[in-house]
Amino acid sequence: PTSRKRPVDLLVNNAGFGNKGRFLEVGMADELRMMKVHCEAVLRLTAAATASMRERRRGGVVNVASVAAFVPRGTYGASKAWVVQFTQGAARDLAGSGVRLMALCPGFVRTEFHQRAGMGTDGIPGWMWLDADKVVSDALADLARGRTLSVPDPRYKALMGVVKLTPRGLLGGISSRAGRKYGPR
Repeated sequence: PTSRKRPVDLLVNNAGFGNKGRFLEVGMADELRMMKVHCEAVLRLTAAATASMRERRRGGVVNVASVAAFVPRGTYGASKAWVVQFTQGAARDLAGSGVRLMALCPGFVRTEFHQRAGMGTDGIPGWMWLDADKVVSDALADLARGRTLSVPDPRYKALMGVVKLTPRGLLGGISSRAGRKYGPR
């Protein structure tokens, strides 16, 4: 049988997971697996998709990162910071090609993420939770506007404004305590 190639018009790199535990409490194999999923897979899939998108002069890539990318939070935060930097750099390199790239940085989203990582969520205030469908619609609207970074929801935009003004040392202590309690994302 003959197979027809179907070009990718929109790629959403949303694969990811969190490890429960602080640095050196999580096994090296698990840390490296996270880097492969969060960084290597994003790099490979983005490169594969954008090559044909550039030829067609259209297409989009949304690489899902996290607000954890903006705070010192071990391997998870570091890998998500890599996703943000990579995506924004690639977006600049492909500017004018018809291909749009955007890093999506949500906060806490109601998915199976925390449950699968064995992380409790009881202490996370209800106001911090985002609806997955709303995150998707906000992200697609930001991609259509040509944004290279999307922090959905005014609550998280405000929190990220505070993060920018908070000294890194203080921020590291706060995020470390929160990370032990609630995990990433």
